[in-house]
Amino acid sequence: MPVVDNAVIMAAGTSSRFAPLSYELPKALITVKGEVLIERQIRQLKEAGVKEIYIVTGYKAEMFGYLKEKFGVHLVHNPDFLTRNNNASIYAVKDILRNSYICSADNYFAENPFEKEVSDCYYAAVYANGPTKEWCMDFSEDGTITNVQIGGENAWYMLGHTFWDQAFSKNFLEILIREYDLPETKDLLWESIYINNIDRLKMKIRKYSGDTVFEFDTLDELREFDQTYIKDTRSEIIKGVAKELSCKEEEIKEVTAYKDSTNEAAGFTFICRGEKYKYSYKKKALRR
Repeated sequence: MPVVDNAVIMAAGTSSRFAPLSYELPKALITVKGEVLIERQIRQLKEAGVKEIYIVTGYKAEMFGYLKEKFGVHLVHNPDFLTRNNNASIYAVKDILRNSYICSADNYFAENPFEKEVSDCYYAAVYANGPTKEWCMDFSEDGTITNVQIGGENAWYMLGHTFWDQAFSKNFLEILIREYDLPETKDLLWESIYINNIDRLKMKIRKYSGDTVFEFDTLDELREFDQTYIKDTRSEIIKGVAKELSCKEEEIKEVTAYKDSTNEAAGFTFICRGEKYKYSYKKKALRR
């Protein structure tokens, strides 16, 4: 049974859908139920005996610097975080991947899912009752993932961490390095590269209950999980908007990010007292 060599926590992305909180702070550094998301994950890894932890940074990288001294983690910068998808974060740590956990910095694990020894490569999954737009998996009787498709119904879908053994890491990196400079690879998630080579890259499903692994893509989803954000969003932008509209923060709902013509984060829309508003982050302007 492979002993885990290290863990990689990917924290380079801009989390544009998490506007406006992500304009002010990387999502990995928000506090959820009293703990900073990435700090909780680091502690859980260390409690499981995984001591060698790498944080891949990009967006607002300087804000992660304190983690090196506080937890003894290694910081690795992803210089391509604005121009490539998360395959660039895997490429940034290609020299250290062996028997490795690959984690997303914005996941909240209600229970510690990590362990020092792992029997198989796997991707964490939770079950969707009814339709879902998530990445749904088909798998064989022994749990080997045979296909992944976006969207499904009453299905197990990818959510949370994954474990790669040394052979999987070697095979995946051979493919990634060979394809990295191809234009069509730039926008791919590493998961897409895995799916495109699923016959060569064997991985199993590891099932978790729906109350174990959480991910928050929007402020509304965070508010549902941590209700302290209903009245206090910890966002100076929302506090300013509430002051301008003479309303309470809790009256600002259905916050949805939007992008400009260059596909960059530009602002967000929201509903307040039945009216729809648009806030331009670049212009610092609010309008109906």
